[in-house]
Amino acid sequence: MARIVVAGAGAVGASIAYHLALLGARDVVLADRGEIAGRATGKAMGGFRQQFSSEAEVRLARESGKLFRELGPPLFEQIGYMFVATTTAGVERLRDRASTQRELGVPVEDVDPSRVRDLRTDDVLGAVACWEDGVAEPAAVTRELVRRAAARGVTVLEHTDARDVEHDVLVVACGAASPELRADLPIRPLVRQLVDVGPVAGLPADLPMTVEEETGFHFRRRGETLRLAMAEPAPRWSDREEVDEALVEDWRGRLAHRFPPAAGAPVVRAWAGLYDMTPDAHPIIGWIGDGVYAACGFSGHGFMQSPAVGHAVAEELVRGESELDLTPYRLERFGGDDVFPETLVL
Repeated sequence: MARIVVAGAGAVGASIAYHLALLGARDVVLADRGEIAGRATGKAMGGFRQQFSSEAEVRLARESGKLFRELGPPLFEQIGYMFVATTTAGVERLRDRASTQRELGVPVEDVDPSRVRDLRTDDVLGAVACWEDGVAEPAAVTRELVRRAAARGVTVLEHTDARDVEHDVLVVACGAASPELRADLPIRPLVRQLVDVGPVAGLPADLPMTVEEETGFHFRRRGETLRLAMAEPAPRWSDREEVDEALVEDWRGRLAHRFPPAAGAPVVRAWAGLYDMTPDAHPIIGWIGDGVYAACGFSGHGFMQSPAVGHAVAEELVRGESELDLTPYRLERFGGDDVFPETLVL
């Protein structure tokens, strides 16, 4: 049996290694130049949602939900994702997406946002939510999958360049660093930052991930703190993981408006990481050369899609094909006109 070396011990690489072991692959190595979950995965927001704008992404999320639900608390809390709209155009977008999502089996429902205690809703015209969705701790989930993989015989190597490990198949799952292994991958690093504020007294235990449709500003509970994120007004195409303090203050103001009890909550920490962006914000999954397989370019969705991707990639590597249709994610799609932009990139 071929020796498979997975480059990158983030959420995607860990899931691939784990699922390879589940399918009986006997010679698997998971290698990372740093540590497990030491890069983008360890800096992620930690959300899991099925509410995407394109069918391909919804299907990935639907499959991923199975493992998240199996993990359960404390690794995964099913507290829901709620989108709120403050304009009629925003409400229409929510309804259009919800219709597509329901057709694909996602239980999205129209909700009264005032059900969420302390949330400001007097300017909200409509809201939808999926209560199957929720939040998780990306680094902890990744370490759990690595633990399971190692228990099934996977060799785990930290501080090791995967290219230096003897292999028959190299799986490139290095996020924004993937082009260092294959320069032909159309992936660019995009700087994104997050902020934790708190403590905030009396946070509702069932506070969902709350997303403003018009602005993309969103926040979640994490213990007695709130974690904030938002797409930046001017994309920072760079690998410099630097915090923009002006954005931190802007987001604190937005939080004070949407969740008044958090007004004035101090910053616990702010940090930046990298999205591995493709031209259409969909991942690249599949063979990209002799003995080289790609699973990267997740454009900020790697953690939430990692369970489904890990399973599908393992099936393709071990059995030659996957039950999940991976055709939309092939590298070759960029050679023609058949691309499908994902619009809901948070």
